[in-house]
Amino acid sequence: MAEQKDDIELVEPKKKSRLMLIVIAAVVLLLVAVGAGYFLLSGDSDAETTPVRGPAIYHSIDSPFVVNFADQSNSAVRYLQIRMKVMTRDQKVIDAFVHHEPALQHELLLLFYSQNYDDLNTTQGTQALQQSSLELINEFLRTESGIQDGVEAVLFTSLIMQ
Repeated sequence: MAEQKDDIELVEPKKKSRLMLIVIAAVVLLLVAVGAGYFLLSGDSDAETTPVRGPAIYHSIDSPFVVNFADQSNSAVRYLQIRMKVMTRDQKVIDAFVHHEPALQHELLLLFYSQNYDDLNTTQGTQALQQSSLELINEFLRTESGIQDGVEAVLFTSLIMQ
């Protein structure tokens, strides 16, 4: 099988190794094609399931919330004043909020009155109050209007303790 010519040995390749190389190459190409097809087809289904979010809609509560805060602060602060806005992406939520605004203002005043001065004097306390306000508003709208978590954010545009 092998012959020698000028110190160079010539070897004929085996047919089995060539066949094995072709089979492996075909399997690799098939796997690449299946992977590419899965990637392309799965990308389309993700785009269809992602909900389209509308633009943010803000509603400002015109009158500020003013709470006598002398008892909560051991007379260090006489009052708490908060101005706020709510943000949603659905006009129906704003309409329901405006319709129930007097009752919501009442509920928010009770929430603000129940706060502690030492807690509100920190960033974490203010953020906790924002979260509590958001939960109160959403629970009220869910109960009164059947709206499920329509308000996305409560924004304090002013918080004064004096």
